[in-house]
Amino acid sequence: MPELPEVEALASFLRERAVGRAVARIDVAAVSALKTYDPPVTALRGLSVGGVTRHGKFLDLDVDGIHLVVHLARSGWLRWQEQVPTRPVRPGGRNPLAVRVHLDDGSGFDLTEAGSKKGLAVYVVRDPSEVPGIAALGPDPLDEAFTLEAFREIVGGRRTRIKGLLRDQKVIAGIGNVYSDEVLHAARMSPFKIAASLSDEEVRTLYEAIGTTLRDAVERSPGPAAGAEKKTGLRVHGRTGRKCPVCGDTVREVSFADSSLQYCPTCQTGGRPLADRRLSRLLK
Repeated sequence: MPELPEVEALASFLRERAVGRAVARIDVAAVSALKTYDPPVTALRGLSVGGVTRHGKFLDLDVDGIHLVVHLARSGWLRWQEQVPTRPVRPGGRNPLAVRVHLDDGSGFDLTEAGSKKGLAVYVVRDPSEVPGIAALGPDPLDEAFTLEAFREIVGGRRTRIKGLLRDQKVIAGIGNVYSDEVLHAARMSPFKIAASLSDEEVRTLYEAIGTTLRDAVERSPGPAAGAEKKTGLRVHGRTGRKCPVCGDTVREVSFADSSLQYCPTCQTGGRPLADRRLSRLLK
């Protein structure tokens, strides 16, 4: 799933390529992806892109005061084209195309989604806060207001595992399953550690790991190619069975909530493998 660094890379790319251009037309190939009807998507035609911002994992194009907001979900992506095909799109079938945006100079982009489980969402709203997911977002970890003291207040008193806290969008916006693994590895912290049990020094270490990990990932993410760069820049996530680049131990995997997490026992859990409770229940 695209997370904060990849969405920020897309926003930065679109600021360079799309801002100042007018929307010529928008083709909707997957009607299920369009989550709003007022204003209609046709209201964007002829209006100019004035700015592009990010809200957590949401991409927001301000088109003369009407906002085209996109959430790429688990398997969605934005594919830029210098010359967009002018022929009408064909809905249905196995076509991954969900929405195609044509700009007035012939360029534009496709919003695509791989796989059969569809979650990509597109909203046309007058205010981004009308999107329920944006209205419920916690603070952005790259915002200046996200200070160490603010983070201490977030962590303090929460009897939840730190892995779950980091990926909860209502607590902190933009970090998902991938970068929570990477942040915890950088902080040399067990993903199962209870947030409220962190010492002052551990809170500081985790706070610094969040900023460093996300900013480094943003710098490595070259616009629409960020998806490929994401895979090559990771140290533990998606690397089960490989060597940890820090200590050489074997990266391990354990189930967590609705997915799985990866970690290094030597770096994060004192050399002890975490118990996979889901697997234990199945064996029983």
